[in-house]
Amino acid sequence: MVGKKRLEINMMNKESDIKDILKRKGVTLINPESIHIAEEIEPDRIAGDGVVIYAGSKIYGKRTLILPGSIIGYESPATIENCHIGPRVKLAGGYFRDSVFLKNVSFGSCAHVREGCILEEDSSAAHSVGLKQTILFPYVTLGSLINFCDCFMAGGTGKKNHSEVGSSYIHFNFTPQQDKATPSMLGDVPRGVMLDQPPIFLGGQGGLVGPCRLGFGITVAAGTICRTDEPRANRLIYGGPGKGGNISYIPGTYRNIKRILINNLTYIGNMYALRQWYLCVRRLFISEDFPELLFEGLNGALTMAIDERMKRINELIRKLDEGSGPGSEKQGGLSQSNSVRRHMDLTKKWPFIEAIIKTLQDFTGNEAFRDSFLREINKEIHKTGKNYIKVIKTLGPDVKKTGTCWLQGLVDRLIKEATEVLPSFGEIRLTNEEQNT
Repeated sequence: MVGKKRLEINMMNKESDIKDILKRKGVTLINPESIHIAEEIEPDRIAGDGVVIYAGSKIYGKRTLILPGSIIGYESPATIENCHIGPRVKLAGGYFRDSVFLKNVSFGSCAHVREGCILEEDSSAAHSVGLKQTILFPYVTLGSLINFCDCFMAGGTGKKNHSEVGSSYIHFNFTPQQDKATPSMLGDVPRGVMLDQPPIFLGGQGGLVGPCRLGFGITVAAGTICRTDEPRANRLIYGGPGKGGNISYIPGTYRNIKRILINNLTYIGNMYALRQWYLCVRRLFISEDFPELLFEGLNGALTMAIDERMKRINELIRKLDEGSGPGSEKQGGLSQSNSVRRHMDLTKKWPFIEAIIKTLQDFTGNEAFRDSFLREINKEIHKTGKNYIKVIKTLGPDVKKTGTCWLQGLVDRLIKEATEVLPSFGEIRLTNEEQNT
């Protein structure tokens, strides 16, 4: 007991030392006795200029990074665990773990943000929002009372023209088959990074059944449950209460495995494209507002997101291999025998497909497109400085087209090579305007 007591005293002394260091750096601790700073926190990773941590908040994790001007726990206590928090971020209250928040991100209270999330510049969420493995591009805005795990969302050109998810919205990411191979893509990486696409609007009191793909400019009316892909741009999706019914159903069976696989491959391909964007483009903007440590956190979170998607699709393949076959009805015009063939084909060929996916994780794409695009980026940086948003928005249409072609090539190659070994799946179209099949 004496040894335990001495350990507790040493931990309290170390925490007090860390708080003293932070206060000398200029960090404002509101009611410091109520704030818990874990002993593994490195004071050098918490900036002093304008950082405020409010009463009752808890800071954990040796990887935690907090940059100037960030405000933690203003509305209610906040718990931070191994997060990378950029400049002027406002996390009003809740729980935040293993995620990255770039400049000017804001969250209302009662948040629950778990691992693998990336919130890029000026994205935001109101109160009571739950995220996990979610990536939001600049300006994307979430309302209140939302569960939006396993999603990517882009679209919009600024704070007054942004993609938005209305209040009381849910992304359904857990299936009756008890798997989470359900990532949904709202927009895409190759065009979304250019910050010039029409916004996407998901009306409140609605839901999205993953895995799903929606194009830029899509509006889903309030109260609508969206269950199908719509990659075409500028469409209105609406629906009333679901039609009632009672049909034969075998729990644990998979219908339309082709769509599930293609949507997962598309998501992974877009994450590979985003990785190249970060490594080749984002890295050029290392600066006071975007230091190397924040860049490292960004890449770490993206790796986490990719690993999660591979884990979930592997779990689905294992279920298929254990006998979770197609249902008894015709599925999208396909006979049961065709569905059985697809299931058997996929489980047999999956080791080859998985090897292809892993091989392509470091594929850099068309070097001519990439190098041409990077030259233009460097020219704009030289003229206007390392303001990421400003530089990207300054690029001309032809330059952006070149960058999009570079990134889209990464996505298309993964899908093409991964599905070529699946003859039962038929032709796979690789255009962004692909129809739902």
